[in-house]
Amino acid sequence: MKAWPAWSWWAIGAFVVAAVAGSAFFAGEGRAPQGPRSVVGSPLPALSLRTLDGKTIVLRARPGEVLVVNLWASWCPPCREEMPDLERFFRAFHARGVEVVGVDQGESAGTAGAFAHALGVDYPILLDPDEAYGRALSTFGLPTTAIVDRRGVVRIAVDGPLTYGRLAADVTRLLHEQ
Repeated sequence: MKAWPAWSWWAIGAFVVAAVAGSAFFAGEGRAPQGPRSVVGSPLPALSLRTLDGKTIVLRARPGEVLVVNLWASWCPPCREEMPDLERFFRAFHARGVEVVGVDQGESAGTAGAFAHALGVDYPILLDPDEAYGRALSTFGLPTTAIVDRRGVVRIAVDGPLTYGRLAADVTRLLHEQ
C-alpha cells in the first residue's frame, strides 16, 4: 500500500481545524447557528442611538405599540428595494399602533438622511454608528428586521428583505394576538 504524500496530511489537518473552528463559530457550544432568530422571545435590546439631528435616544417599544426595527445601510441593494414597502407599510399601519424605525448601520447622518429622503421615507431614521444593533440582533447581513410585540419582546426576526405583504401578515397576526 502506497503512503500518502506529506502535503495530504497537512490538508486533512487544516480541514479538521477549519471544521471544528467553523462549528464553534456558527453553533457556539452546541447551540443552533446564531442569527437574528436567536433573539426571538427576548426583549428588544435598549441601546443608545442618534437621531438625524444629533440627539441621543434609547430605542424602546412604547407600551401597547408594535415596533418594526429595520437595520439597513445606503450601500445595500436589498435595503433600497425593501424601503418603499416599509414606507407603504408605515403609512398603512401607523394609525393602528404600529411604529416603524429605520436604523442605519455605520453611516453618517448626511448619508442616511439623504438616502432616506431620496426614497421618500417618512418613518423615523436613527443612526447606529458603531453597529451595536447589528451585533445585538446577531445579524448575518443587511437588511435585518425585528418585529417587537406590545410587551417589548422580539417576536419575529428576519435576515434579508421583507415585502409589504409579509410585514402586513406578520404584524396583523401580532395585533390580533394581543
